[in-house]
Amino acid sequence: MRFPPEHKVLFIMNYDLFNGDADGICALLQLRKAEPRDAQLVTGVKRDINLLGKVQAASGDHITVLDVSMDKNKDALNAALEAGAEVFYVDHHKPGDIPEHANLASIINEAPDVCTAALVNGHLQGAHLDWAVTGAFGDNLKDTARTLAKGLDISAADLDALEALGTYINYNGYGPAIEDLHFDPKDLYLKLYASDGPLDFIASSADFRTLSEGYKEDMGKAAALQPQEDNGATALFILPNEAWARRVSGVYSNDLATDNPARAHAVLTVKDNGNYLVSVRAPMTNKQGAADLCGQFPTGGGRAGAAGINDLPADSLQAFVEAFQGAYPG
Repeated sequence: MRFPPEHKVLFIMNYDLFNGDADGICALLQLRKAEPRDAQLVTGVKRDINLLGKVQAASGDHITVLDVSMDKNKDALNAALEAGAEVFYVDHHKPGDIPEHANLASIINEAPDVCTAALVNGHLQGAHLDWAVTGAFGDNLKDTARTLAKGLDISAADLDALEALGTYINYNGYGPAIEDLHFDPKDLYLKLYASDGPLDFIASSADFRTLSEGYKEDMGKAAALQPQEDNGATALFILPNEAWARRVSGVYSNDLATDNPARAHAVLTVKDNGNYLVSVRAPMTNKQGAADLCGQFPTGGGRAGAAGINDLPADSLQAFVEAFQGAYPG
C-alpha cells in the first residue's frame, strides 16, 4: 500500500528493559502478569546495565525500565524522552539527577531494604505478591521477602521454595557473557512467565531442576575457597577464571554476607583480560558504603548494600584492597 506524501504512518513500539537478575526478572513478571503487553525484551547478563542505549526510541513508543541504574543510562534516557517516547522507570540504585520531563514516570527508592520487585509490588498493590517475594529473596533481602510473604497463604516449605527459586534465578544472571549462563535471561523470563506462578514452576518445570543442580554443583566448588585477605572487619576472596566461578560470584557474595553479617565482603573473579570482576557486599548489620566504594573506580556502581566493578584493572588491585578496608574499618 502506498500513502500520499502528506500521510505519515506511525509505528508505536513497546520495549521492556530489565536487569537479567532475579530482581529485574521478577519485577517484569509482576507487571506483565498484571498488565499484559507485547513488547520487545531488552536484557542481558546482570552486569549489562546500559540497556537504554540499545533502543532506538521514537515518538509515542512506550519504554519500561526495571532494575538498572538511571545514572548509568542518563544520556540514553534523555535522548528517548526528547524523541517523544514515554518512559516508566522503576529502580533502587543511585539515580543521579532525575530528569524532569512530562514523558517520564519513575519510582526510585535507594533504601537498603528495598528492591525493584518490592517497588513494583507496591505499585500493583500486591497483585502478584508471590513473584515479589521471589525477587526479594533473589536480591538477598531476606527480611524484606519474609515481611512481604506475610500477605501470602503458603506453608513454610513453600516459602523456602520461593527463596530457593529467587536464589537460582539470581545465580543464573551472573557471568560476563550469555554463554556462561544456564539460560539467557530473556529466555528464562519467558519460561517463568509461561508458568502459573513460582510454585508451579518449581513443581513442574525441568528448567527449575537445571538451575537447582547447577547452583548446587557450582556452590560446592566455592565452598573450598579461603579468603586472600581477612582482618575481621573485611574479607576478600579471589575466584579463578572459570565458568563456574563467574556464575557464583554474586550469590557466593550474598551467602558470605548472610553467614558473616558484621563483616564486609569483596569477591573478585579473574577475567580473560587479567582484570577482575568485583562484587562487594556491605555488612548486613550496616548496609552502607558499597556504591560509594565501587564508584571510586571506573565501571563501578551499585547500591548502598551491594555494588560491583565490571572491570577492575589488575594494577588497581592493591588500591581497591586499601579502599575496601578503609571503607569498612570495623
